[in-house]
Amino acid sequence: MSIFPEKRDFPEGRHQLLKEFVMTAIQDEPTPAKQRRRLLRPSVLAPALGLAAAAAVAFPLLFGGTPAHAVSKNADGTVSITINEAKDPKGLEAELRRMGYNIVVDYLPAGKKCATRPRGSNWLTKEQAPLAVFPPVEDTPGFEIDPSQIKPGQTGVLEFGVNDDPQPGDVIAAIWARVSDGPVAPCELVDGNAPLGEGEAA
Repeated sequence: MSIFPEKRDFPEGRHQLLKEFVMTAIQDEPTPAKQRRRLLRPSVLAPALGLAAAAAVAFPLLFGGTPAHAVSKNADGTVSITINEAKDPKGLEAELRRMGYNIVVDYLPAGKKCATRPRGSNWLTKEQAPLAVFPPVEDTPGFEIDPSQIKPGQTGVLEFGVNDDPQPGDVIAAIWARVSDGPVAPCELVDGNAPLGEGEAA
């Protein structure tokens, strides 16, 4: 008995062709065993997942807008630093340390100062250790430092005075860059107005 209802308007032989088509489609459906064989082995899947994770991390970097800061090493050994937003000074500090430079970074907004003054007891003069490069050698929108001025056991300190209402390219109002020949106290921000560093400009 045919599974297809008889229809008078079907041409002769159409029922048999349709039945054969349906049976062929059923046979081509993958069985559970075939589906299991199509799964990727862990050795193949792991690199694929790694690529997906890398892409997920890259997207915010590509489309997240201008970074808060940028650091690049110049051919002469100096380092160019550009600050686009006065936030995350410890992120900038960590990046400099990853490059091998023992440098402390702090941002001081208007109306704030470091609670501990002086932060160190043995500061080298600008003539002894010119950490800041003025005028900058490289043609960059930021500023330059010379990390070679920081010897083993010494600490470089960068303090940035932040503008009240910064305009693009005008985030930093002042810079104090010096090298300490001893320990440096952390900068705990408190209310008050005071010159950067130990009372003198870079």
